[in-house]
Amino acid sequence: MVAAPSSGSGKTTLACGLLRAAQRRGLAPCAFKCGPDYIDPMFHRSVLGVPSRNLDLFFSSEEEVRSRLVSAAQGHGLAVLEGVMGFYDGQGNTDRASSWRLAQATRTPVLLAVRPQGTALTLAALVKGVQTFRTPSQIAGVLLNGCTQRLAELLTPAIQGETGLPVLGYLPQLPGCSIPSRHLGLFTPDEVEDLSAKVDRVAGQLAETANLDQIFALARSAPELEAEPLPPLPDAPDGPLVAVARDEAFCFYYEDNLDELRRAGVRLAFFRPTRDRALPEGTCGLYLGGGYPELHARALSENRAMGEAVRRAVLDGMPTLAECGGFLYLQSTLEDGEGVSWPMAGVLDGAGFKTSRLQRFGYVTLTAQEDSPYLKQGETVAAHEFHRWDCTRNGELCRARRLSGGEAWNCMVEQGNLLAGFPHLYFPSNPQFAVRFAAACRQYQERNAL
Repeated sequence: MVAAPSSGSGKTTLACGLLRAAQRRGLAPCAFKCGPDYIDPMFHRSVLGVPSRNLDLFFSSEEEVRSRLVSAAQGHGLAVLEGVMGFYDGQGNTDRASSWRLAQATRTPVLLAVRPQGTALTLAALVKGVQTFRTPSQIAGVLLNGCTQRLAELLTPAIQGETGLPVLGYLPQLPGCSIPSRHLGLFTPDEVEDLSAKVDRVAGQLAETANLDQIFALARSAPELEAEPLPPLPDAPDGPLVAVARDEAFCFYYEDNLDELRRAGVRLAFFRPTRDRALPEGTCGLYLGGGYPELHARALSENRAMGEAVRRAVLDGMPTLAECGGFLYLQSTLEDGEGVSWPMAGVLDGAGFKTSRLQRFGYVTLTAQEDSPYLKQGETVAAHEFHRWDCTRNGELCRARRLSGGEAWNCMVEQGNLLAGFPHLYFPSNPQFAVRFAAACRQYQERNAL
């Protein structure tokens, strides 16, 4: 696991560099992200060409997390887990669902990345504090990030002497290789110019200034996990086709959600609401995920053919799931970053608008307040909210409750076979959710075959 004392420590850049370095050594690596982040796994996928998955101890039990890790790592020679925020930062002001908890649950050795700007011996105190705050910490080595050779030579003996941890090298500042950020975190991989070349450069630098042999030896020192792998995905050549929006406007998906739909017997086809003129042929269900529709509101609005195709399909009863950005796309209008309102698909009669801060940010548990096609009254599903835009009509089907602080609010619109709202649902937390959605898609398929 690549972890750090805080956000902004370069975990994603370092993780991507290590993945590329492992690729060059023929280790066939795979990647995971601790927590609910949607963007970092996209970078892992861009580097490796295979999906990266979330391991989250709010969404899943320790046993389930181990099963997902074992299943996804089959056939790979190395698994790199990227931590979240600071090493012990979890839900609320606790260590629940933190990187440390995940390292404990999966018995994963941790490489702690620290930035030494403005410190000398104090950095050893910081590392010592992180190392001893919980026992065992799982921390097995340290890497100095954004550090010069001279400073690394000064700090290494002090850190090793005070903590007993090996310092496994350093990564200097590499101009042009940092990943820019904006209101919901990092830019997406497709927006970063020459991303592959930048990752190559980081990997090459690590080969020169870090002890990759010892870093990869840490991974090999992890004990074998005793966990039951997930059943293989079924082959469903005749299953109903679910169209999944995936382009620069809609790209926030949990890979486990897509697998849960496949496991329920549907086929997936990806389409681009900003550019495609029609839904994939034979579509029997829609999944509109999150992303940045507010940054592409004009393109979405001007692609009237797609907006009308989505509107007709939903109003015709096509089973549809819409999360966050997808929810905004279905509204009557959406305000862009400059405050200009653009017509959207018009399935719902709300208006999406910009706010000055994150709205209802964090983990939530949704409880259905009445029966709906995919959730029955009293059932729950785990979710995460992360958005700066809001909507005039957020729905009342579910009651969302934050465990830390106890705040609660209504959310989720149910309209026929449509379920839409700001929360990003984690389908495996309610196994019947995807099963019911797939069954509704199958009924739609049969109805339209007559």
